[in-house]
Amino acid sequence: MASIEKDAKGYRVRFIDHNGTRKTIRVSGLNKGNSEKVARHVQELVVWRKSGLTLDSLTAGWLSKAGDEMHAKLSNAGLIEKRVSQTLGEFIADYIESADVAPGTKMNFRTVERNLVDYFGADKPMRSVTAADAKAFRQWLQDNEEQAENTMRRRCGRARQFFAAAIKSKLIDENPFEGMSVTVNGSTDKERFITEAESQKILKACPDLQWRLIFSLCRYGGLRCPSEVLSLTWENVLWDSSRIIVTSPKTRRYKGHEQRVLPMFPELASVLNEAYEMAFEQRENPEAVVSGPVVTRYTSADQNLRTTFEKIVTRAGLKQWPKPFQNLRSTRETELMEIYPAHVVVSWIGHSEKVARKHYLQTTDAHFEKAVQADSAGGEGHRVGQTACEMAETGESMKQENPAKHKVLRGSSDGFVDNSYPVGTRTPTDSARNCSATNYTTE
Repeated sequence: MASIEKDAKGYRVRFIDHNGTRKTIRVSGLNKGNSEKVARHVQELVVWRKSGLTLDSLTAGWLSKAGDEMHAKLSNAGLIEKRVSQTLGEFIADYIESADVAPGTKMNFRTVERNLVDYFGADKPMRSVTAADAKAFRQWLQDNEEQAENTMRRRCGRARQFFAAAIKSKLIDENPFEGMSVTVNGSTDKERFITEAESQKILKACPDLQWRLIFSLCRYGGLRCPSEVLSLTWENVLWDSSRIIVTSPKTRRYKGHEQRVLPMFPELASVLNEAYEMAFEQRENPEAVVSGPVVTRYTSADQNLRTTFEKIVTRAGLKQWPKPFQNLRSTRETELMEIYPAHVVVSWIGHSEKVARKHYLQTTDAHFEKAVQADSAGGEGHRVGQTACEMAETGESMKQENPAKHKVLRGSSDGFVDNSYPVGTRTPTDSARNCSATNYTTE
């Protein structure tokens, strides 16, 4: 059993460790009662090291709150692992460097790293950051950085991630950012639906084929930019099956989400075919097959494509919109959700239905127009709850009564009137005429 004894310098704890070696820990400055408490915890640590059982909760709690001096004495005695004390700047820099995440995520990590270092200082010990400090940091983001609510939540969430890693590394015992609201909510004020007419203007304003590729892959393929766009290779373009394999650096660390497959929509097929022919003609070896990245101008996801894209949007005569590339993905997903089942669309876009509904799907002017649309002759529009067969029968009867006034808009089909889809989008023509099966055709 651990015991205490007193000499001219104060009390000390004597014990026999788990290896049978006699050892002593000096606890100068403590009275007899507190020295005896330390002795009891030391004995619990000896039993823990010898048996390998779970450490007593009281001792574990005491150990988590022990100061660096006491912790060092216990570790020097071989009872616990040495507590490594790292500064905030050093730890976060090492964490980001070793993190297995997409390049874009690392860029975001470094933004938060810069915020934390600017506020706390690089030399601040991780252990000294308190919950009050975390709240003050959030307020500083709002006051000095003038950040929106979602931005502050996201950055505080990443800060919490850094400190959670520090807990796993046994550098700290509590996360100062724990309990802080970090969930990012949907922000409708930053949504923008890019119509087909606007998309065509942007395509015409693109300076070359490379940028037509980038825009088309985002707008019509729904790829993440720049990570998925720059990761796409010709080996992933399956001409025979009209499919494209998309490698996703952002989700590759999740098993089963390293890549996904999407259809080669007509809008993509045309520009991909043009790029392939150019790559075929530029081969150095006439016998070689076309391989390598589809987009060759940019080689790293760290490169800033946004600035150039915003110039293209301005050249097209359009007003720039927030989150330019995400809104292209959002636009495409919103379109596809009008035609295909949700589980199919999210598998093509590469996230869950929950994420789609919270951050991507938009309510557009076309939805309102479709809801109130009525036949120019005074007939009824699409009624809520009306089935596809009823819509088809209504459409057929309207055409028989006054075929000249039955107008089918571009991107629509008989019995399925809609004007929000781009040319080439697959639309459910046959399903309205034959409700026993759903067949899709390419316009």
